[in-house]
Amino acid sequence: MKIFDVHMHFPRNWERPEEDPAPMVERLAEVARSAGITRACMLTGGRFGPSYERGMEIILGYPDLFIPVAVIDPEEIDGAGVRRLHAMGYRGLKLIGVARSYDEPDYMGAYAAAQDLDMPVLFHMGVIGGGLDYSRTHWRRDPQAAQAYRRMQAMQERTPPRDVSALRMSPLHLDTIANKFPRLRVIGAHLGNQGNYEYAASVARWRHNVWFDMSGGETIERHAVERRLIGVEFGVEKLVWGSDCAMDQIRNHIDRFERIYDSLGLTEDERHRLWWRNAAEIYGLEAPVFAEE
Repeated sequence: MKIFDVHMHFPRNWERPEEDPAPMVERLAEVARSAGITRACMLTGGRFGPSYERGMEIILGYPDLFIPVAVIDPEEIDGAGVRRLHAMGYRGLKLIGVARSYDEPDYMGAYAAAQDLDMPVLFHMGVIGGGLDYSRTHWRRDPQAAQAYRRMQAMQERTPPRDVSALRMSPLHLDTIANKFPRLRVIGAHLGNQGNYEYAASVARWRHNVWFDMSGGETIERHAVERRLIGVEFGVEKLVWGSDCAMDQIRNHIDRFERIYDSLGLTEDERHRLWWRNAAEIYGLEAPVFAEE
């Protein structure tokens, strides 16, 4: 089985951000390969982690595994900036936490360059996770949650509040972008995220150049089954897989999806699409296959 991970974050020690990430990337590569991941989009740079230059220097050590994807702020990186990143070796883009809505006219130059350069764009959708999922745990009853809460409180003392809004990161913005740039390959994260599933499914249903990844954790996975999202609301050709989790959780994440696919009774061809083929076609590693007359 081949696995394509479209949503793997560059590892970072949040307690000591100045620490050299190269050893963590080496361990992540080992973990990913042992879990069965064949190729992975390494989301690099932006507001967190190493510079684009340093990130690329490290990623180039794993050409058979990692595909460099640049995390950009479209307030700072326009079309010319996207072209510079492509010249450095980046082959995709990731957006999250934008100051204005994804379909803001001022952002279109970046998308136009990405379309011209065949760079797929991954967009975070909906609410950004906060480290503690209060639907599943709480610091009053879970010692690990209490420890995580104290760490986050300490970090907040050192960093300014975030200017982010889920309203700026809606699946409906992808409809605008997909219509304006019909050759731009667009991936929305987290099945659109909670509260957005119907919007996301509607965009995927009608825009040929939009896909959604299934990352986001066990709540979104449960919704994917209970609300019949996989293969019903979203056709199997419209979904890709991403880990978007700590490296030590990747194997469990894959195992959970194997159980989900078993429960849905998916065929081998459908599984192959979800694990590998759809993403490989998006990134040009496989040629699309059209039905014969």
